[in-house]
Amino acid sequence: MFFNSIAFAIFLPIVFFLYWFVFNKNKSTQNALLIIASYYFYSCWDWRFLFLLVFSTFLDYYTGIQIEKGKSEKSRKFWFWLSILVNLGFLGVFKYYNFFASSFSELLNSAGVKASPFLLNVILPVGISFYTFHGLSYVIDIYFKRIKAEYNFVDYSLFVSYFPLLVAGPIERATHLLPEIKVKREFDLENAKQGVYQIIWGLVKKVIIADTCAPYANAVFDNYTSMNSFSLILGAVYFAFQIYGDFSGYSDIALGVSKLFGLDLLRNFNYPYFSRDIAEFWRRWHISLSSWFRDYLYIPLGGSKGGLWMKIRNTFIIFVVSGFWHGANWTYLAWGFINAVYFLPLLLSNSNRNNMDTIQLKFNFDSVKVFLSILYTFALTCIAWVFFRAKTITDAVLYLKRIITSKDFSFQYLDNERYSYELLLMIGIFVLIEWNNRSKVEPLSGKWSTLKTALAILAIMAFGTFSDYKEFIYFQF
Repeated sequence: MFFNSIAFAIFLPIVFFLYWFVFNKNKSTQNALLIIASYYFYSCWDWRFLFLLVFSTFLDYYTGIQIEKGKSEKSRKFWFWLSILVNLGFLGVFKYYNFFASSFSELLNSAGVKASPFLLNVILPVGISFYTFHGLSYVIDIYFKRIKAEYNFVDYSLFVSYFPLLVAGPIERATHLLPEIKVKREFDLENAKQGVYQIIWGLVKKVIIADTCAPYANAVFDNYTSMNSFSLILGAVYFAFQIYGDFSGYSDIALGVSKLFGLDLLRNFNYPYFSRDIAEFWRRWHISLSSWFRDYLYIPLGGSKGGLWMKIRNTFIIFVVSGFWHGANWTYLAWGFINAVYFLPLLLSNSNRNNMDTIQLKFNFDSVKVFLSILYTFALTCIAWVFFRAKTITDAVLYLKRIITSKDFSFQYLDNERYSYELLLMIGIFVLIEWNNRSKVEPLSGKWSTLKTALAILAIMAFGTFSDYKEFIYFQF
């Protein structure tokens, strides 16, 4: 079931009505309803993988209690590592086994040793990377005594399986979401209205921006050998807005849906394409994942407290691991490595935390420098996105090489329903709207909210009618 589907448009109002008007006696019945709704939502993809979600929930619930009750450090460590290894084991088998088996076989074949790998013929369970990280952070926080174990199984189950964030995040923390789950929610009309605005804006990003950019990005990347320099540059830009509209749109819908149920999720995007350097970009892009790796990998490795070599090592580790988290392909590792290279000069010059303020532009020379730094950062990001989108590293390198060697900057016709001129204009308007609302969570609230919402709904319906792109990109991760 997709957020941008008719099925979800029917599902959400039903759950909303039952939540506030039938199961509203206490928080336990509300939570139980949301669990049932979440399991149904997840099973709409493939009910057979529901057992993985349930098993992961039982595992971390039980091991969390055992870690807290452990009378010796040895006992606590046993339950801690049991949870870590089983969770990562499931993730490794379903997501990475075929990659490692194929890579090892190719290595043997290149050395003259014939090898035929045994590959698993299974699909990747949707959302496994997200709900696994929910459970891991919970168990780690208990082990290091940052939080207490949750003894209410219903409350903990909802924390892991809550349907708005189940399949594509944001990656929540028990310290943030569990306290909200454990109290009874009261209906707040204003909060619900804000949630509706955020849902609609998320659909604008997904249906109008991401799904419209998708056919052009696909056409360019699939036929890059026949594309000229200008078309290849546009292809990278189209994909940059496709993945941003797709993923941040999903996060906006998830946050908006949660507001309808009186729950606040972590903000996952904060206008990342207005970043002035790569460090700022990573503070604004997929915030829940970036902060997860910072707190549970970078800091435990020593963070920036050690010597220069340790800082460099830790930086490359978290970026490469972040790339690998996205998928079992060398292109994702290359994408992570490239971002680490981008980040390195900022780290070495201690300027990685320079741009912490809100961007302000005025008619002066400093503003010109800021504007150019935003364009430069966006260009670097698009180069890295080429590796993220390409099928192989070779394809990515040849794609970038052709931009330099083609030297043809004329418009090429692409066999799609819409024209590039219109798409570029639409992207430009979208950027201006985002810029004007960069201090807001979403742009539709405030002055003229009713008119803006009506226009947004009409645009979603118009563009959605002609769109064949329904699935969200991050469902595959």
